[in-house]
Amino acid sequence: MTTIQESAGRGRPRSERAEKAIVDATLDMIGEGVTVSELSIEAVANRAGVGKTTIYRRWANKEDLVVDSLATLRLPMPEPGGADVRADLIEYLKIMRSESSELRNRCITNIALNEADRYPDLYRRFRELVIEPRREAFRQVLRRGVATGELRPDLDIEVAMSMLVGAMLFHTKMSGPDYPVPGDLPERLVDEALRGFRYDVTRNVAS
Repeated sequence: MTTIQESAGRGRPRSERAEKAIVDATLDMIGEGVTVSELSIEAVANRAGVGKTTIYRRWANKEDLVVDSLATLRLPMPEPGGADVRADLIEYLKIMRSESSELRNRCITNIALNEADRYPDLYRRFRELVIEPRREAFRQVLRRGVATGELRPDLDIEVAMSMLVGAMLFHTKMSGPDYPVPGDLPERLVDEALRGFRYDVTRNVAS
């Protein structure tokens, strides 16, 4: 995104307001389910109440606009307390559940599920910016569990992470007014997964 280099004065607040309106319109539309393919500069301009030229002065194309708009999201990174693996995994999934109920935060799910094949460059940038830092936080919880002996030493970290995150994404994506996400879903998913993730001392008991 091109930073608007304007001297202080009456023009600067106006340009900042326009930029915010454009970003807000982009995020709202994606959060409502509009795909990048369906998104148009004209539609964003109409929603933001600006002219198309105002957008093109700042962004070369809609892909750049989408990436830079996503970069403005300040989603809470999971900050596990470290008491035990179960509590940390539940906290991570609770954050995912909370995010799914907010319009802006649905952008993450919609981009991740709908745009990877059609816009590989956009998805790559989105993954580096938004997804990967969160996945690394999840990995750290699982790695710590292996190190402390709470989890199996041969646990496949990537598969374990995908099982939990994928299950939560499925439930949040399929939820609606008539099918809300159960309040205890994070606990249920984690407890069921830990049946397989945990170290089983009976395996090493000599017969």
